[in-house]
Amino acid sequence: MLIRRNGFLSRNHQARAHKLLRLSLLGHTNTKQGTEENHDPTSQQIPTEGMFILQKMAASSLSFSLLLPKPPPPLLPFSLRRCHKHLRPSELFTATRNVGGARCSSSTASVATEPAIAAPQEAQKEESTERIVLPTNDSSENLLRIRHTCAHVMAMAVQKLYPEAKVTIGPWIDNGFYYDFDMEPLTDKDLKRVKKEMDRIISRNLPLVREEVTREEAKKRIMAVNEPYKMEILDSIPQDPITIYHIGEEWWDLCAGPHVETTGNINRKAIELESVAGAYWRGDEKRAMLQRIYGTAWENEEQLMAYLHFKEEAKRRDHRRIGQDLDLFSIQDEAGGGLVFWHPKGAIVRHIIEDTWKKIHINRGYDMLYTPHVAKADLWKISGHLDFYKENMFDQMDIEDEQYQLRPMNCPYHILVYKRKLHSYRDFPIRVAELGTVYRYELSGSLHGLFRVRGFTQDDAHIFCLEDQIKDEIRGVLDLTEEILLQFGFSRYEVNLSTRPEKAVGDDEIWEKATCALKDALDDKGWSYQVDEGGGAFYGPKIDLKIEDALGRKWQCSTIQELLQVDFNLPQRFDITYVDADQERKRPIMIHRAVLGSLERFFGVLIEHYAGDFPLWLSPVQVRVLPVTDTQLEYCNNVARELKRNGIRAEVWHGERLPKLIRNAEKQKTPLMAVVGAKEVEMQTVTVRSRFSGELGTLEVDSFISRIKDACENRTSL
Repeated sequence: MLIRRNGFLSRNHQARAHKLLRLSLLGHTNTKQGTEENHDPTSQQIPTEGMFILQKMAASSLSFSLLLPKPPPPLLPFSLRRCHKHLRPSELFTATRNVGGARCSSSTASVATEPAIAAPQEAQKEESTERIVLPTNDSSENLLRIRHTCAHVMAMAVQKLYPEAKVTIGPWIDNGFYYDFDMEPLTDKDLKRVKKEMDRIISRNLPLVREEVTREEAKKRIMAVNEPYKMEILDSIPQDPITIYHIGEEWWDLCAGPHVETTGNINRKAIELESVAGAYWRGDEKRAMLQRIYGTAWENEEQLMAYLHFKEEAKRRDHRRIGQDLDLFSIQDEAGGGLVFWHPKGAIVRHIIEDTWKKIHINRGYDMLYTPHVAKADLWKISGHLDFYKENMFDQMDIEDEQYQLRPMNCPYHILVYKRKLHSYRDFPIRVAELGTVYRYELSGSLHGLFRVRGFTQDDAHIFCLEDQIKDEIRGVLDLTEEILLQFGFSRYEVNLSTRPEKAVGDDEIWEKATCALKDALDDKGWSYQVDEGGGAFYGPKIDLKIEDALGRKWQCSTIQELLQVDFNLPQRFDITYVDADQERKRPIMIHRAVLGSLERFFGVLIEHYAGDFPLWLSPVQVRVLPVTDTQLEYCNNVARELKRNGIRAEVWHGERLPKLIRNAEKQKTPLMAVVGAKEVEMQTVTVRSRFSGELGTLEVDSFISRIKDACENRTSL
């Protein structure tokens, strides 16, 4: 068994995973794609042809779908058929099928087809779907017990092989388990040794025995085996007696359980050690750096193979790799970690996101704001950020004997805009929105591509309203959220409503009104949601929303983990008021709201959702014009200029043989290729090939432009 630190599968595992998934040993169901029962709304934006699509079907389980269609062979452009008969067919196109809108790599068993004249698209056979349902820790207590026991078995194996290793903690996690050790760094070869030792322990069918001891006895045993971390853990356990779990009579650990009865209840072929990472003890960077071994464990081998296949697909979609391959963004070491450089193509996509966002907000009655990136430190004292959020803020700057602070949030700025004048009750609701860049300090070890950065742009908005307007305003936010997310192909959400915690500001009456307004708005919208009793912020109830991508992963786009937050705190801190109908000063309700969260994080999610294969309307380059020879270059430039004049993002590529130009366009995931040969110049046309639909034939330029515009307006492919 080949185990690699970076988590990639060995060739044997790839073959086994593909075979097992095709057989669908867990009881697949064949369904017709597009039926109401199984229709995935995101498939309208993401082509479903290809080897592999994974969907998360319910909170209690994962359903992985392996789509194995018979791919339609690609067509040859008219000019190629006429002008390049001397080329071998295999030189004309390198055909690779799409997966979720992107080409497969060899690690996910891509299918290459020989070029030929394809049958009509509608003549292709219906795709069948084979589903493997994976349990979770919540849905299967047996799986949870397996994973917890695997952590202990791994720790036992490590200490057998490396007696000097000191053990710390080893919990179960979402997809498996980990254990932290104080020892020398491990290599890939070491992981293989550990896995073999685990297999031996499992095959011995050793019993897991629970024992209760006094605190004094536990201390005595820990001191006898010289485990200082366990002594610290023991000191943090408040209750007596202390529970210990033994594996046979050879190894024990402080543990509350649960575990399987014997190691023989674990299927050793359903376990994989995935990687090694550094982790500070207790998460404190000032304490010892430990070696954390991650593993995954399942009930049987078929589940493991399905999970590993899912993991491979997630790697293929990694936004960091795709961002580099497509030249979308970078993070430059010379500038510092967590600071994003948007390259021209990425900047175009950002512009489209921003433009879409602004148009929808303006249409829904929001006023746009632009505010400074820094402010006097006193502002953050008033807001409370310096008291409660200082560890996430950059150091202050001394400017002319005054302290200034890079902003970590936009809220105080919007309040200052509100306070610029006295408001009447007739002015409400007041809605302001900004794409405001903020800066937050993050440890370098926690930075992760676009998902965890130090400077990012939030789509912040604040609504100032009266108490009796809360429900309508919240419903408006939900409608706006749905409109924006649907534009980008997200139609599945997980929604949570968090209510008043034990410690909170504001009286009971206003909390009750605000919470009921949130519930009523969600009920009116028809969205299902879970209630997190006591999970709200101290200053108001909130709604959290996670979006589901093409792999069924749920993303919290907002870095402050909320779609919508009612705030009773900041209006009081800044003493904002309005004049009511009786000419008395009253305090308005303030609603925080972020739909995308941050543009950087949302862009990362978009890249992985589409695997970099953006739909036509969102693609940074929509058309690549390709001359058969440089003789047609002048005509190609004229075509590109006409496309650009009509708002279509086009470029001309030349200087290579046509097959290579086509392959490069495919690698760059360009939605449309317009091939120009001598015949096209003569007829004033282009031969068009779509990544999503194959060959579209020969079109007049005006017709080509019209079809692109219609497709972009309707958010469809061409």
